[in-house]
This record gives sequence, structure tokens and C-alpha cells, in this order.
Amino acid sequence: MNETLPPKTCSIDRLVTKEDEVAKVLAGTKTACRRNGRYADIGETMELQGKSFVVTKVYAQSLGELTEQDALTEGYPNVDAYKESILSLHPGMPWLPQMKVWVHEFQAAE
Repeated sequence: MNETLPPKTCSIDRLVTKEDEVAKVLAGTKTACRRNGRYADIGETMELQGKSFVVTKVYAQSLGELTEQDALTEGYPNVDAYKESILSLHPGMPWLPQMKVWVHEFQAAE
């Protein structure tokens, strides 16, 4: 599964920036972040409050493919809660099942 990824559209330091999201990562309840662009390469490290997290997977997914398990990795109890949070951050943005997002999975660095 070593397909060539398109160039990054943003830097890894912008992947997780909101205080409540950072807290979820630090607590271990958020292990993935979906963005409309690609923010990191596999193996890249993100620093949050002095702790390091390494990106383990990067892949495209459509919003319609989002599962309850995916919502859990984002730190939400279910897809509806995740969707509500995303739409509250982006007023006026439609939730389109066919819209592609980039999934960045990560874990605490050793």
C-alpha cells in the first residue's frame, strides 16, 4: 500500500490546533484527524505541548464512508456528534457524502 500521495497542502503543525482537540490527542481519545487537504506525510512527527505523535497512515476517504469507529478515532462518540462538530466549525458548509477528505492517523511517539 505504498501509493504515491499528492503534495501536502498544509504543514503538520496545523493538523491539530483547537484546544479541545489537542486535549483529546493528549488524553489518547483522538488518534485521527480528517482535513480537506493533506497536512502530513507518513512518519512525520507532530508536537503537542511537548509530546510527540507520529503519523502512521494517510489516506483519502469520502464523508459518506465515515463509520462509527472512524468517529471514535476522531474523539467523538458517533458519526452524528462528529458531523455536528465539523459543521459548527465551518458554518454554511454542506455535508456531502461524496466529498473527499484526507485522513491522518497518528500515535504517541516512543
